[in-house]
This record gives sequence, C-alpha cells and structure tokens, in this order.
Amino acid sequence: MTGKMADRMIVASSSLQGKMKMLGDKSISHRAVILASIAQGKSCIEGIQEGKDLLATMQCMQNLGVQIEEDGKYLFIEGKGLRGLKEPEDILNCQNSGTTMRILSGVLSAQNFYSVLTGDISLRKRPMERIVLPLGKMGARIWSRKGYLAPLSIKGGALRGIEYSLPVASAQVKSSLLLAGLYAEGVSRVKEPYPSRDHTERMLSFMDADIHVDSSRIAVRGGKEIKARDFFIPGDFSAAAFFIGGAAVLEGSRVKIEKVGVNPTRCGFLEILIEMGAKIKLCNRNIICNEEVADIEVESTSKLQGVKVNKEKVPRFLDEIPILAVVACFAEGKTLIEGAKELRVKETDRIKALCVELNKMGARIEEREDGMLIQGAGKLKGTEVYSWEDHRIAMALAIAGILAQGTTVIHNARCIDISFPDFWEKLEKIRGRRPRMR
Repeated sequence: MTGKMADRMIVASSSLQGKMKMLGDKSISHRAVILASIAQGKSCIEGIQEGKDLLATMQCMQNLGVQIEEDGKYLFIEGKGLRGLKEPEDILNCQNSGTTMRILSGVLSAQNFYSVLTGDISLRKRPMERIVLPLGKMGARIWSRKGYLAPLSIKGGALRGIEYSLPVASAQVKSSLLLAGLYAEGVSRVKEPYPSRDHTERMLSFMDADIHVDSSRIAVRGGKEIKARDFFIPGDFSAAAFFIGGAAVLEGSRVKIEKVGVNPTRCGFLEILIEMGAKIKLCNRNIICNEEVADIEVESTSKLQGVKVNKEKVPRFLDEIPILAVVACFAEGKTLIEGAKELRVKETDRIKALCVELNKMGARIEEREDGMLIQGAGKLKGTEVYSWEDHRIAMALAIAGILAQGTTVIHNARCIDISFPDFWEKLEKIRGRRPRMR
C-alpha cells in the first residue's frame, strides 16, 4: 500500500479469452437517477452503475429529499416532480464527478431555494464557466470562485428559454441546459458544433418531455412534467473499451462483451479500431429504453494500421482516447489525434499524462496542444508508471501492462474505483492471472 491508494503489479498476458458483462453505463446511470428524481411517479432502474461517481449523485439527490431504495440489482426512486425537491441542509458534495455537478446545476438553478455544490480537489479545478454563463443567460443566479471554479452557490428561481450555441461539444453542458429548460418559460434551444453523446435527449423523450431533436439542434419546451419510467441500464461502453482495445492487439485473443450500450454517439472508438484493421462484430442488436444495445465480439489481428483522427470524431470517443493511445503504440505507422483539447481539463491533463507515462514504457508519443502524434513502436516494456489519480489513465496503463514485456507497476491504481470498481476482477477473469497488490 502507498498512502490511501494501492499500487498494482501487472505481468504480461498471453491472450484475453472469454465472455463478460460490464457494470451499467456510467453516463446513463447519472442521468437516470437525476431524471427519475424530478419525474412524477416511481421509477425502477435495473443495472445501475455503482462506482464512486454515481454514489455521489445518489447521495446528492437523497440530500435534496428524494427517496431512493435498493433491492438487489434494482434501484427504486420516488420522483418528486419538477418542483418537489427540498432545500438541502448541508453542502452537496459531488466528490470527483463533473457530470453530477454540471447536470445538477441545471436543475438547482430553477429551484426555489439556495444550494451549494462542491467536490474533491480535482473537481474544484475543473472549468465551470461553460455552465455558469449560459445558465446565467437563462436567469440563474450562480456564484463561484475566481475563474468560475467550484464550489458553486446557486439561488434558484424563475428561468427563461434561450437559444445557445455550445462553443465546445459537451454532453454535460448540453444536459445541464436541457434540464434547466424543463423549468424555463418558453423554449430552450441548444446547438452543438459536433454531435456529443445524446443520452439525455433519448431519456427525456422516453419520459414524455416536450423535446425535439433535429441533427445538432435540440429544443425543449418548459413547464411539462416528465413521467417516471422503468429503466434498463446497458453495459458501459467506455468501460468495455479497455478490454476491446486489449483484445484487438494481443495475439490469440477473442472476447465477447454482452449487452453493451452501442449508442451511435458513443461508438466512435469502434469505428476507429475497424478503420485500423481490428476484427469487431456487433451481435444481438436491440433497442431497450430508447438506447441501442448489442453484444460486442472482438478478435485479435496480426496487423493494425495507424490512422488520423480529426476533431469532428472526438466528441464520440473522448473517454476512449486513453485506450486508443495504447492501441496506437502497436499499430504500424503514425496515429494522429487532433481536436482533443478537452482532455486537458478532465480529472487530470490526460494528454500530458498519456504522453509521460506511455513514453516511460517505450512508446513514441509527441504531445500536441490539442492531442498527440503516436508513432507505432510495436512493443512496450514494463516499468513503474503513475495513474495521475485518474481512473481512465490507470485503466489504460493496466492494459498497456498486460501488453508490455516484463512487469509493470501502476502507482495509485485504486482511483479506478471511481468508475469501475470490479475492473481488476474482470481483467483477471479473461486473462487467467491476478494482478498483485503491493
């Protein structure tokens, strides 16, 4: 053990083999909990993701007076309606979850009470100007630290619909404005520069909101209550991506991941891997609760090719860039990722973190302001690396470790629990080896 987080020692694996299921999709889980809380009626949610981020959302909603009960694999939420939340007795702690803070700010901006949102040291460094300014245009009263940093103090009140063009494609900001739009007078219209994940739009439509989607333009009319629904949360694609990437590279691998969400706004990573030459199939496709679900089968291939990824594609696979960077280390030629500056304001600066840590392992990665240039080296070597206390960096390094020659030690790897508490158990199951804790 080192400090509060454990290190992990990883040795190379000969292949990845088997079937597996992921925990429920993190993005959908956050939205299901928040929307069920402000709906009319009782919702039953199956397959909820229970990482630390999602637990923070649940605790915030309970502190706002929402009754939430768990019974095995089901979560029951008694909705309070749009106006039924109560003033919290204490500060609402979003922990490490930017999704919680940004989306919930849209709801709280319309409540007839005062609230404060804070988070851990990482979240308090992340930019909140992107929600504070447009919500302010709707009439919200929000105060922050210098530089639009959390904690955020919100005095809720009447809102009005606006037309707003997002300067950066962001599903969190879009969702915040759409949820505020549920309460606003008139119609709120949001335009994206490029499509980002659309779980909020799908869920609002499923719950009978007055919403209209036309390409990159979304409009919601305020004043209509949304209806409680029963939800099935599909497997988390962003979590599955780490195993998909590892299996695509590691010779002799064959992995099937069942009932994964394959929303088109989330599957940019699959499209890029297929463009690189990966063998991937989607089977048993279905629509459940307005979301596309499928089994994903992936086999290793003897040769992957580097690709160019432009900014238009980035919003559809932003969370998967860390594992794409690992895969690109084994591809022939160069992989160029552009338009990903948003990675610099995640839990850590993911561009810098990936370049520093993978280069320690023998990768050839050049840091760019808005991305990176990766020259496929064909191999990595085990060494000591650091997670930067970022769950996606840690998981990417874990896959790099099983692909590398020798032994890899990841310092502060327990941050993975934020989004994927059973990551190591899943990895052990398909590789037949147990990562050891120091």
